[in-house]
Amino acid sequence: MLEIKDLHKRFGDTVALEGVSLTAAPGEVVGFVGANGAGKTTTMRIAMGVLAADSGQIVYNGAPLDVAARRRFGYMPSERGLYPKMKTAEQIAYFGELHGMSRAEAKRAAAALLEQLNLTERSGDFVQDLSLGNQQRVQLAVSLVHDPEALILDEPFSGLDPLAVDVMGTALKDRAANGAPVIFSSHQLDLIERLCDSVVIIGNGKIIAAGSVEALKAKEVKQLRVSVQTPQDLTESLPGTVTRDGDDYLVEDADDQEVLRIAAAAGRVTHFAYDQPTIAEIFREAVTR
Repeated sequence: MLEIKDLHKRFGDTVALEGVSLTAAPGEVVGFVGANGAGKTTTMRIAMGVLAADSGQIVYNGAPLDVAARRRFGYMPSERGLYPKMKTAEQIAYFGELHGMSRAEAKRAAAALLEQLNLTERSGDFVQDLSLGNQQRVQLAVSLVHDPEALILDEPFSGLDPLAVDVMGTALKDRAANGAPVIFSSHQLDLIERLCDSVVIIGNGKIIAAGSVEALKAKEVKQLRVSVQTPQDLTESLPGTVTRDGDDYLVEDADDQEVLRIAAAAGRVTHFAYDQPTIAEIFREAVTR
């Protein structure tokens, strides 16, 4: 269990974080969402000890997170931290050795990650000669090589094509399936919805929404969508606030069972369900409140 508790951070007169808290349980993938400058990177840097918080605490498995525990984490910063004139396989293995692995262990782990991330054919290439997307895969491999207990990843999908996104997403889900808590930030909200168990939305240094993907979507449900085969116009017959969307009726502020009764009496009901918003829609609404 990784817990970020009540973080506060100022840079001069600028308030970067104001009471930021979030939790990632074992095996949970948490999407950390916010506009540029909202506080995501600052939070992650504090969690990894790159920055010091003014107040607040990072707790891992019930104890304050220390240097020894952080060494067992996988961290991917938003800026690439690779050696451009090292070859790909050597680079990944080198970082494994920095984490205390033997040279043989690091080479085996690097080879496995190259295969998982579809980089085997690039193993002998210099990092500087790789595409930006492949460099991003190497950066992920570096964060995974030592089989970390937890992952904190800042914009890991930045600049990737759809195939690379699928490969990276599978790698993260595999780590979570093995029990690692995973926190990653992204502006690609469709990925957040697809990959994450829960979402934390930050704005101006404060958490403005948090919860499981399904709970957040259910909380924001407002409209009941009804399709009914009938020559009648039911706009005036249905209770609540009713609008048309093509052949569908969108109903708000009404008893759903009463809506169903009236619709079924008028004709054959072919669709009857609440519209669930996307995470992108929830994000836009949260940050503009």
